[in-house]
Amino acid sequence: MTFQRIAHGCAQFWRFGLDQVRAVAFAVTLVGGIGASRLLPGDLPVARYDLLLIYGVALTVLARKVGWDGPRDTAVILGCHAVGLLFELVKVRMGSWSYPEDALSKVAGVPLYGGFLYSAVGSYCCRAWKIMDLSLSRYRPRLMAALAAAVYLNFFTHHWLPDARLVLALLLLAATAGTWVHFTVGTSRQRMPLSLAFALIGFFLWVAENAATYVGAWSYPHQLDGWQPVPLTKFGAWALLISVTFVLVARTRGGSAGTATRFA
Repeated sequence: MTFQRIAHGCAQFWRFGLDQVRAVAFAVTLVGGIGASRLLPGDLPVARYDLLLIYGVALTVLARKVGWDGPRDTAVILGCHAVGLLFELVKVRMGSWSYPEDALSKVAGVPLYGGFLYSAVGSYCCRAWKIMDLSLSRYRPRLMAALAAAVYLNFFTHHWLPDARLVLALLLLAATAGTWVHFTVGTSRQRMPLSLAFALIGFFLWVAENAATYVGAWSYPHQLDGWQPVPLTKFGAWALLISVTFVLVARTRGGSAGTATRFA
């Protein structure tokens, strides 16, 4: 009986991993393209960042054509792109990170392709929701929307005002207390706390950020003279920021607070 349980658990974990691979298809293809662009000759007539903008647009169209993303998903992804570009404009201006290469598509130091990095997170959330048939119980949409907006603003205002991310993290823990994410793996229905889901996604986004900076998607100040790992503190930042994308995606799926909300 114990062996059967272990075998079943391993099979479920394998299926979960495969579902996650399907969900990150857009993100992996995007980062893979950024990495491949480093191998291009340096004397091309078109700047690398401009080529990546074209690549990102083509990838978005392809994702829609092959069924990775539906019309509702594309709208969310475009919203994430816009939110991400605004974030980039402020953070690059404040020196948090930089895009050191020249390009025609750079606005205030930010190449327009930079928004696709946030689109990739939006695509993952939409794909995971669909593939794993997600639903929520005891979700508080209004409170979560207010806290997500506060998290987003704090990443701007902390340059001039006290950083409130620790307070916001505690408030998010309180707001997600009792909220469960229900999902399907194979034929089994599973669940996990929403706060744990944020932490896990935040960790893997930190891993992805290390990969993205390694292939030259952008550079932090300490990476300008050679790549170094992204500080572990960014894991916490991503665990907070994922709430912004989550709220945007959850809003398009409908549902009301305090009820089990099923998403098709």
